[in-house]
Amino acid sequence: MSTTAIPTALPPATPTPGYSFIPVLTLAQRELQRFFRQRSRLIGALGQPLVFWLLFGAGFQGSFRMSGSGDAAMSFQEYFLPGAAMMIVLFASIFSTITVIQDRNEGFLQGVLVSPIPRSSFVLGKLLGGTALAVLQAMLFLLLAPLLQFIGLAPQMNWSLSAFQILGTTLFLALTAFGLTGFGFLFAWKLDSIQGFHAIMSVLLMPMWLVSGAFFPAPSGGWLRYLILANPLTYGLAGIRRILSPGADWSALPSMGTSIVVTVAFGAICLALATWMTRRAQA
Repeated sequence: MSTTAIPTALPPATPTPGYSFIPVLTLAQRELQRFFRQRSRLIGALGQPLVFWLLFGAGFQGSFRMSGSGDAAMSFQEYFLPGAAMMIVLFASIFSTITVIQDRNEGFLQGVLVSPIPRSSFVLGKLLGGTALAVLQAMLFLLLAPLLQFIGLAPQMNWSLSAFQILGTTLFLALTAFGLTGFGFLFAWKLDSIQGFHAIMSVLLMPMWLVSGAFFPAPSGGWLRYLILANPLTYGLAGIRRILSPGADWSALPSMGTSIVVTVAFGAICLALATWMTRRAQA
């Protein structure tokens, strides 16, 4: 009497070290496809900063003073424009990592984790997808500013962008968005509830944006200045301000070199931590 061997389940494949760029590009493309299938996300991402910029620009125009940290002739709408763009980057980057929770609940994440692709490729693909979405939305907002100036909605603006400024701003936005996406990934990986993720992020994001110098210049001293300097978002915003308004006096802001180093280091640290977390054994 012959017996038939019962096949046993295969153990999960061991991820290979390093990066595999085909999975990286595939996962990044998946994030972009998700976004373009949900066009309401674009309206939500651009609508709030645009309304803030127009309303606060008109409301604070008469009382705004740079207090020595910028050009006195600069209008509040000009000062606030990079801050509004940074709001888009902040919210778009971090909330793009909600897909980590969705993928876990739908079973897609488990399938990726047992595949032989490196965990670093999975993390990098997610981060690049979120970075691309944030930069796309922020640059669209910045390119809308001259149009709003032309039709009279931003009469205090004196705004024009050269090809060098567009390229430099795009690169700096990408560096900042990459670090912020990695920061959001750290929270999304540990949480199982989208509602819980929203609750935690709502507590962190708005204070993080406010103490970056996006809405008001950093004071010359006191505890608030130290808090602003400890915020990694400050350095990304400082670099963008220097690129967009090179003629202004930004002596109170971090230098361009410091801004680049801190922004790159923040992204590298978040990438390393996110990769380390995905390699740990999960219950």
